[in-house]
Amino acid sequence: MSGNQLEFENPIEDSISRLRFSPESNNLLVSSWDSYLRLYNVEKSSLILELYSGAALLDCCFENESTSYSSGSDGLIRRYGFNAGTVDTIGRHDDVATSVVYSYEKGEVISTGLDEKIKFWDTRQGERLLFSTEVGDAVRCITVSGNNLVVCVEASMHIYDLRNLDQPFQSYESQVEVPIRCVTSVPYSRGYAVGSVDGQVALEFPNMSCSGEMKYTFRCHPKSMKGRLNGACINAIEFSPGGSGTFVTGDNEGYVISWNAKSRRRLFELPRYSNSVASLAFNHDGELLAVASSHTYQEAKEKEEPPEVFIHRF
Repeated sequence: MSGNQLEFENPIEDSISRLRFSPESNNLLVSSWDSYLRLYNVEKSSLILELYSGAALLDCCFENESTSYSSGSDGLIRRYGFNAGTVDTIGRHDDVATSVVYSYEKGEVISTGLDEKIKFWDTRQGERLLFSTEVGDAVRCITVSGNNLVVCVEASMHIYDLRNLDQPFQSYESQVEVPIRCVTSVPYSRGYAVGSVDGQVALEFPNMSCSGEMKYTFRCHPKSMKGRLNGACINAIEFSPGGSGTFVTGDNEGYVISWNAKSRRRLFELPRYSNSVASLAFNHDGELLAVASSHTYQEAKEKEEPPEVFIHRF
């Protein structure tokens, strides 16, 4: 395994919110609080394009090689056309827009916000709001897998069927029992992995009859403080494609650790980063891992300095 820093032609001036690899290539999408969405060619360590948004960007996602979306602090959901270098608005939340994902099953953009709403947009018909539903609290994070949308509110998980959005078909309390910070789908099973604000990771399999897996939880970096276990907030969990069960976690103390979900074993740990690990991303074949070392505005001790992106090759 080797690693190198991705050199920025135009340095990112504020916190990185999300890294996303293209589903088709090794182009890397980076959203940040400095209001720019940037696209990099990782193989050449070069900046392809940067587009200004006018607001801090809290999340981003790809639709395809030439189109992506972001959610902003001004509540706007923006679409970016890389071929023409365009930025336009497809929708709006009444407060900060916290998350955005693209459903390949439905061809829809899904967004959440501090306005306690989930919104569904059909970009094929212009700025068309298909559906909006209220969840009763601010949504921390979401993930989509096939026709299932998982919405995390505090320590609760709500699973929606994208073909019937009137209400979640399943809701339950996560094993972590504290606010969930991040969530991702388990690629080889109908399950989900969540990371909590106190360093816990849980593998959740809500439909046990389908998965045949056993749910479990563990702490990444437990530390004893005044007789209690503590842990750094888990900001990112990402599974390697291909169904091997390998996944990585990134936390607020700068650690990236690799695990195997099937064997429940810790595989290795990368050298500690100087700042929090704000986001992680595997490329489409699992050979590259991108790591964002960046402050996250969660703790006073974080270093407010220009963030860095590192690429590791397996």
